[in-house]
Amino acid sequence: MNKQTILVTGAAGFIGFHVAKKLLEDGHTIIGIDNINDYYDQRLKLDRNKILSEFENYFFYKIDIIQREELEKVFSKHSINKTCHLAAQAGVRYSLENPFIYEEVNIRGFLNVIEASKKSGVNDIVYASSSSIYGNSKMPKTGFTEKDTLGDQVSFYGTTKRSNELTAATYHHLYKMNFTGLRFFTAYGPWGRPDMAYFSFTKAILEDVPLKVFNFGKMKRDFTYIDDVVDGVIAALSTSFSNEIFNIGNSHTIELKYFISCLEQALGKKAVLDFVPHQSGDVYETFADISHARKQLNFKPSIEIEEGVRRFVGWYKEYYKI
Repeated sequence: MNKQTILVTGAAGFIGFHVAKKLLEDGHTIIGIDNINDYYDQRLKLDRNKILSEFENYFFYKIDIIQREELEKVFSKHSINKTCHLAAQAGVRYSLENPFIYEEVNIRGFLNVIEASKKSGVNDIVYASSSSIYGNSKMPKTGFTEKDTLGDQVSFYGTTKRSNELTAATYHHLYKMNFTGLRFFTAYGPWGRPDMAYFSFTKAILEDVPLKVFNFGKMKRDFTYIDDVVDGVIAALSTSFSNEIFNIGNSHTIELKYFISCLEQALGKKAVLDFVPHQSGDVYETFADISHARKQLNFKPSIEIEEGVRRFVGWYKEYYKI
């Protein structure tokens, strides 16, 4: 990809940080947007952004994407080639407690980003969707595909992400804008989100606190290491698709109990497990068929769960000085 100016929303977030950092290292100019909210430890967000700010080709704006006029001002200040929209209110379970913030950020915020892009003549948008949109649909043996009929949503978070995909399709139809939606499957790794299970489990194991293991440990997830996720995003940014959706996963489904055993091995310490019933909003299993992404994006995830967990634990101990 030739050197470009790319606006990245959620630049201080987990995936946004890693994507922005890789693009900066490759010589692109990055316009970063993030509101640095307190959904989880702001220190992590500030430290991520501090690393990005060391690059002279990084320009950061602390604004919220629900502030449409402020967002449009940022677009007007720069000659932007593409928009990489990764900002969102994350978290399946929190969407049960506070659905209104999901409507504001994930639906209205996405619409603001699209309108600001359109108004500034930015025709290419890569945006984050989620494996949550599959809900508890019946899954083929080879995993969910982008063409599968979607079943009932089981979380409002998943509903907002499905809304994003429909909105993108509508704007493509009306205005011929180019959209690439990426359905991320349980991204994990260094600089991750403390609200995610692998992060909180690591903290609990080190502190001898019992882990609440939902559905008695029988949940299955397609854990995708952050470096592989970044490769998928960069590949999507490198090509203009008219209106496409890709699964970005590792294409292996891992039972939660095995994932915990990987953490135990990496930490050298056993977990205290508290097995509890299924939690409302959670899907039972995620598993990505990535044949479409492999063909169109040359997407080839390479980090297996054991190695990915070791890398995360190494970062965790260094960051928290353990």
